[in-house]
Amino acid sequence: MFLAYSQLALSMALVGANVAVAKLLAESLPVALILGLRCLLAVVVMLPLARAMEGSLRTTPRVLWNLALQALFGTLLYNLALLAGLRLTTALEAGLILATLPAVVAVGGALWLRERLPARQWAAVALAAFGMGALVLARVAAEGHGSALGNLLVFLGVCGEAMYVLLARRIAGQVPVVTATFWMQLFSFLLLLPLALPVVGAASALAEPAISALLVFHSLTSSVICLLLWYAGMKRAPAGIAGVFTAFLPATAAAVAVGVLGEPFTAVHGAGFVLLLGSLLLATWPTRR
Repeated sequence: MFLAYSQLALSMALVGANVAVAKLLAESLPVALILGLRCLLAVVVMLPLARAMEGSLRTTPRVLWNLALQALFGTLLYNLALLAGLRLTTALEAGLILATLPAVVAVGGALWLRERLPARQWAAVALAAFGMGALVLARVAAEGHGSALGNLLVFLGVCGEAMYVLLARRIAGQVPVVTATFWMQLFSFLLLLPLALPVVGAASALAEPAISALLVFHSLTSSVICLLLWYAGMKRAPAGIAGVFTAFLPATAAAVAVGVLGEPFTAVHGAGFVLLLGSLLLATWPTRR
């Protein structure tokens, strides 16, 4: 179990660290170009990986259509909104806002899929709302560190990712994980191509070794390694416990933003962190059966 838990924790820690990496990249490259190159690199890596691990890449037209919609919401909307928001707000606050994902998914499931929400899920939604309120207060009191618009863009990205999760439920078990990820990355690249081509000249910034290294790290960790670690851990961990490890996402994002980027951490940020982390754990902690 130690190996499985380590894989799950490392997967989410890499996702959290990538919030700060994405912010650094967004300061040097256009958002559409970052995403286009990231998806292209992921396709190149995932193609032989999917064939080696799962054989054929074939699937049904219905599943392909669903994966295209997942690419639209989970890659295009989520990443464009997140990276655009990171140009305006701090990596710390962006990471904390990402912790609202389980609550947003719960509300989306209730409204769209007509799923019944137990009292614990409603409590998680309430904690997430109070946590977001704390970040709003922090933003009002801040002096030049980010913006409310940036936070709103990040939350729009969370809504896109929640839509991706709900769409994934419709085809659960119908397509292998690595194959599904390959098709999603390919659809994402095709969707991003019209946006990336007009700014392709900005790729000259990749002549800087540090920027190129960050892009490769961002591409491989966020689109390939995180996925492989997550599903490897899920194969060994007890059913339902994996969701608890998503707490490493906002925790790592906050640690990197404060420790590496030097972003300020106030008492109001601390209150928001506790509320959002409580919401995340309440929404994902497995029930006793």
